[in-house]
Amino acid sequence: MNEVLIRSLTPSVLGILVRRGADFAAAEDAVQDALVEAVRVWPADPPRDAKGWLVTVAWRRFLDATRADTARRRREDLVDEEPAPGPAPAADDTLQLYFLCAHPSLTPSSAVALTLRAVGGLTTRQIAQAYLVPEATMAQRISRAKRTVSGVRFDQPGDVATVLRVLYLVFNEGYSGDVDLAAEAIRLTRQLAAAIDHPEVAGLLALMLLHHARRAARTAPDGSLVPLAEQDRGRWDTRAVAEGVVILQAALARDRLGEFQAQAAIAALHADAPTAGETDWVQIVEWYDELAALTGNPVVRLNRAVAVGEADGPRAGLAALAALDDSLPRHTAVAAYLHERDGDLTTATRLYVEAARKAPNLAERDHLTRQAARLNARLSG
Repeated sequence: MNEVLIRSLTPSVLGILVRRGADFAAAEDAVQDALVEAVRVWPADPPRDAKGWLVTVAWRRFLDATRADTARRRREDLVDEEPAPGPAPAADDTLQLYFLCAHPSLTPSSAVALTLRAVGGLTTRQIAQAYLVPEATMAQRISRAKRTVSGVRFDQPGDVATVLRVLYLVFNEGYSGDVDLAAEAIRLTRQLAAAIDHPEVAGLLALMLLHHARRAARTAPDGSLVPLAEQDRGRWDTRAVAEGVVILQAALARDRLGEFQAQAAIAALHADAPTAGETDWVQIVEWYDELAALTGNPVVRLNRAVAVGEADGPRAGLAALAALDDSLPRHTAVAAYLHERDGDLTTATRLYVEAARKAPNLAERDHLTRQAARLNARLSG
């Protein structure tokens, strides 16, 4: 079974069930059941119309569940509405479904978590990592969100800010390489930008394009991570960079700064530098100051410490890092890098080993392990 195909069809199938009268929680359960059935059946008997197959099976699963809880008349009405097997509508409901999931009855954080799980296809663990909370806490949050919207009619779509947050987190998961959703997030953000004249929508699109432009250079042929400073900038997508910069400049000209515009400005400064050594770190620090003021996000301050270390020297970076909670994700890796820059290879080696143990994914763990081995070789020599 093609996992990418399944992920691309899931939101549309879910949207069809919701439009046909299924409440969101029941529709999601039915779609998940259909996906499990697809895993079992498709390898031996692949359907000619994958989307139509999923709609039919998911609707039947929904009907089976509904029959246990509803009156006979309602059950018969739903049976009459069952879609006939065959080609399903070609409309793309994904972006609409993002808005519907951002329901006013949910808090923004719960709406984001529910949408990432139900529509974005992310695991509870991935969502928990994005929110910097334990997996069990996120599982409870998603369960509460499902209970809250159970039986609710989705006729009051949520706000743009919540949808932007979801799209951003979906893109980040795709960009990390764990799940290939980055291109889908860009596609949906383009749709949103075409429909809504909002500087933060434009800022998010610019940010995605600028990051995605570097994707081909982020990994070596063996799959290992290539740090930004070591990337072959000739492999960057210059058309995506140029488009991102134009979109960003138009958004900034409206003088309504938001966090996505600030992040895009940082990405643009990296993209504008012909070499890593020519990066304008002073301006990057200034943009991190703006971003920290807008968000108060500790991860922003962690990234700012790296920029300070580049602009003002590693000891200044370590001083900025000392003001932050050392339990932050990647705090130890940043400390290792700054200590190496400061010439303390023994401390840097120890911290790289520790950071590797804490790494959120295999690629990052392997990269940090190689950094530790490189310094060990230098110390031994």
